[in-house]
Amino acid sequence: MLTAKRILLIIGGGIAAYKTLDLIRRLQRAGASVTPVLTRAGAEFVTPLSVAALANAPVHQDLFDLTAEAEMGHIQLSRSADLIVVAPATADLMAKMAQGRADDLASTLLLATDTPVLIAPAMNVRMWTHPATQRNLATLTADGILTIGPDEGDMACGEHGPGRMAEPEAILAAIDAALAEGPLKGRHILVTSGPTHEPIDPVRYIANRSSGQQGTALAAALRDLGARVSFVTGPATTPPPPGVAVIRVESARDMLAAVEAALPADAAIFTAAVADWRVANAAGQKMKKQAGKPLPVLEFAENPDILATISRHAQRPGLVVGFAAETENVIEHAQAKRARKGCDWIVANDVSPATGIMGGAENAVHLITEDSVEDWPRLPKAEVARRLAQRIAKDLT
Repeated sequence: MLTAKRILLIIGGGIAAYKTLDLIRRLQRAGASVTPVLTRAGAEFVTPLSVAALANAPVHQDLFDLTAEAEMGHIQLSRSADLIVVAPATADLMAKMAQGRADDLASTLLLATDTPVLIAPAMNVRMWTHPATQRNLATLTADGILTIGPDEGDMACGEHGPGRMAEPEAILAAIDAALAEGPLKGRHILVTSGPTHEPIDPVRYIANRSSGQQGTALAAALRDLGARVSFVTGPATTPPPPGVAVIRVESARDMLAAVEAALPADAAIFTAAVADWRVANAAGQKMKKQAGKPLPVLEFAENPDILATISRHAQRPGLVVGFAAETENVIEHAQAKRARKGCDWIVANDVSPATGIMGGAENAVHLITEDSVEDWPRLPKAEVARRLAQRIAKDLT
């Protein structure tokens, strides 16, 4: 897939910069050429000599290089690549990208380009979870920037959590996906996945048994057909696939906000098992057992209906697909749901405990449209995803 592809690699300033040396080697083995750009902070972690030696190309560092800029070098650099990769994408680089700043070579290249951009964030866990970084991430995702990672694990600073840069092999897979050709090339598809968690108090929540496997498989299948995928996921046990823009959420209200922020899209596929209700009187502190005291009473409020909201949204995608997890009268309930919600298709399945489908590796679905009901056999979830992605591609092309 990467033979003769041109990658502009921007190396940011973080300890994860050392991983880019392995990434350069992997890209060249896959047939790609690499043009490296090293930020001033990045040069504190890897040397220009080591980067140039592995890339077999000169390293670009200075916006005011007289020789290069006599020919408007930053414009040429920004538009001569097939893909721009930022790894590590530090909090500072992400902020510059989101705000449209251009005060060094890397940020100027990113602002002056119409080439697709993939970022691999890497930073301290508190920097990653800070509201400012998450706002910047949402802006970049809405702008069409692809992301890979970050992973969760031990940090160089001694802390643990999300913020580690994705491993080189995962970044390579994301690059491969970003450059894939297929019937959905140029299409933006939104996929929701996983459960939602609705808090009872700071340490307890209401959830369901969804693993996120089907949503993850579908996002990967759409990516493989060339789509740009925005993947809005609740706290699923299945990790998201590489090569898609990942937006992590917790509650149903978080998910609706993230979905609306990701619009417009050509299609929206709602595989997430969203909680119908939330606790209206969630406690601000951990609820304690108290001898002789009455048991706490949970009061419930209805969560927003994400599928119905987007089906009637001013920026409604051309194709809206819902999922219906039922335990009885599967087809009848799903047909009624499709009409009630206003979506185009419903993918219905029986999640009774005896089926093993909820949280399992297989699925047996019925594809329900306005005119027909298709009964698919029990298949691995990856195959269900492949078939559904092909149907979506046929509808959109």
